[in-house]
Amino acid sequence: MSEVEPEPGADPERAERARKLFSGPVAFLKSAPALQHLPLPSVPEIAFAGRSNVGKSSLLNALTNRNGLARTSVTPGRTQELNYFDVGAPLVFRLVDMPGYGFAKAPRDVVKKWRFLVNDYLRGRQVLKRTLVLIDSRHGIKDVDRELLEMLDTAAVSYRLVLTKADKVKASALADVHAATAAEARQHPAAHPEVIATSSEKGMGIAELRTAVLEAVES
Repeated sequence: MSEVEPEPGADPERAERARKLFSGPVAFLKSAPALQHLPLPSVPEIAFAGRSNVGKSSLLNALTNRNGLARTSVTPGRTQELNYFDVGAPLVFRLVDMPGYGFAKAPRDVVKKWRFLVNDYLRGRQVLKRTLVLIDSRHGIKDVDRELLEMLDTAAVSYRLVLTKADKVKASALADVHAATAAEARQHPAAHPEVIATSSEKGMGIAELRTAVLEAVES
């Protein structure tokens, strides 16, 4: 029995296109330490946000079926810039790996810099189609996550909640956190109502997430 029911109404044709797209060319483009270093807003962008050590880099690697595309680290706060990845040849869209938030041990001035960079990007990037907010399945939504969700609501930035590390909890606990996360998502005006549970190690939810990315790009 699966831990979480698959999303209803999935489009098989889009799912296959998403599979082929992520199996094709995907390449690191650049790291942007400030807004003036962002690439030209010429194609749709999908951003990945989440607490430090929530598993953003691992999920990006699983999503693109590449082991070393995004750097992973056991040291929270390692990603300090907006990291851009080109998907498709010719280019179809870009993935953006954002700095993790909520890591108290980082120097205060560094945390402030990250916050301004992320907030300004999310509020002002016209080609940003959707932000995927990653939530650790072991912990659920925390207050530091809610701060981001409220900011995205206020800025009317479309986002979707994605559970990570779903293989690290029992099926019953995963079902509970999935239900609680979905219930909270429905209370936020800018949030997609459906939550995707994923495991980078086991491949759970990866195909569904690929389809969701393409759906957002084409919306």
